[in-house]
Amino acid sequence: MTVEQGELARQSYRIGRDAFERGRYRESIERLQQAVELAGRNSILGGQAQVWLVSAFEALEKREEAIALCEAITRHPHDTTRKEANRLLYILKAPRLKIRPEWRTEIPDLTRLDEGERASVPYARPTKKRSTPRRKPQPEPEPIDLSQVNTRDNGFVWVGILAIALLLGGLLWFGI
Repeated sequence: MTVEQGELARQSYRIGRDAFERGRYRESIERLQQAVELAGRNSILGGQAQVWLVSAFEALEKREEAIALCEAITRHPHDTTRKEANRLLYILKAPRLKIRPEWRTEIPDLTRLDEGERASVPYARPTKKRSTPRRKPQPEPEPIDLSQVNTRDNGFVWVGILAIALLLGGLLWFGI
């Protein structure tokens, strides 16, 4: 593999991986297959591209192709690629769970709506901002005249202190 082929392979791999992450699986498959051809099936980059290819095939519901490719990758010379392929193969061969329709939540596809159609869809309408009501400023409380405050000792305070002292003394006496 020449330096130019290596760079083209890395670029195709990057574009294919980005396309997969954006949900463009067909484009991803084309770019990843191109990366495998340029890098070689047994290279590290070729192995990584094949692992992404398995995921892209599965995303397009081409399960048989994904399993066949994954089984081929399990014999890859690079150890990390082999382990990843074995992990993916285990997932692909696992039985599918049956999901009841009432357990699913349907998410409407809003990609095809243009501005004219959005007005007729109730969940696409922009919400009106509600203004928060302004609170009336409350007047400041009148200052307290300290000359009129009763500062004599309150008998209840002494009763409370005595009750707490007796309680603590009893706890210490009985060792609780």
